[in-house]
Amino acid sequence: MLHKIPGLIFVIGIMGIVSGCDQKPKVMSSSTGLMPQRTYDVQQLALGQQVYVANCAVCHGDNAQGASNWQQRNPDGTFPPPPLNGTGHSWHHSTEILYDVIANGSQPGQGNMPAWKDRLTKEQIDAVIIWFQSLWPDQVYAAWYEMQQRK
Repeated sequence: MLHKIPGLIFVIGIMGIVSGCDQKPKVMSSSTGLMPQRTYDVQQLALGQQVYVANCAVCHGDNAQGASNWQQRNPDGTFPPPPLNGTGHSWHHSTEILYDVIANGSQPGQGNMPAWKDRLTKEQIDAVIIWFQSLWPDQVYAAWYEMQQRK
């Protein structure tokens, strides 16, 4: 009977591994070992959504999904509006860069994003950023948060 125990332990171990394969892993921030907490002010989120709908949705989509061809250059060499919902590259940028692009528009030859600094306040731009970041999946937000911590 004792000679069967190592095989039984092996089988139980494999069953445990296989049964856990259908579960999504919980991605955590490696610097803290914890999923970063998202603490949003409800009023700021509401303002962000309101500003987004009134000014951004026409290009970036109702659900911040961006243009379907956002990775393909337009005939003029610029890129279409990217998604802001965590499925594009917006999460690769710091809050400061996101703010700069919204306030000052996209760099020449990159996109057709207009400058909003004369039409939106700093509070409104900050709220829009927080609103679309609230759409990001936890894994995307954790990766963005980790990059922010390394600055």
